Amino acid sequence: MSIINYWFFIINIVSFFLIIHSFYMEIFIRQISEKDVFPVAALCGQLGYDLSIDQTRENIKAVLSTNNHDGFVVVFGEEIIGWIGVGVAIQIESPACCEIRGLVVDDRYRNRGVGKMLVEKAKQWCHEKGYKSLRLRCNMKRTQTHLFYQHLNFRVVKEQKVFEIETG
Repeated sequence: MSIINYWFFIINIVSFFLIIHSFYMEIFIRQISEKDVFPVAALCGQLGYDLSIDQTRENIKAVLSTNNHDGFVVVFGEEIIGWIGVGVAIQIESPACCEIRGLVVDDRYRNRGVGKMLVEKAKQWCHEKGYKSLRLRCNMKRTQTHLFYQHLNFRVVKEQKVFEIETG
């Protein structure tokens, strides 16, 4: 056996075991925690939200400190590959409902059902809280994401502009 054939054989064996190992790696959803701050911040960065680690940690703590908000992460093996934030939206002019406040799936794992798992978890959370509807807001430029939500039977109910002003 030539040295090239030998290395080709070794590479194939290693690849086979890596595939088998990844096949048996567990994927699950759990509640977000402060220890998730680094991967959550990195995932936020994939969508263009450049939060500091400290701000991300404070946001996670704030979400966990109330019964009206929650967050969940998808774990694959030892790696967090996505997260979702959900909360109760209360307005004077309309009935209260639940709202997805943010959802990110690592770009290496998109189009594999991870986002759908997170949305299902948000729907479950909403149902357990006693609310009948779940809504979300999505940036107009994220056209692929619009298709994802429509595929999950979300429907467009309105379009709007978001305004912001500094207060101090």
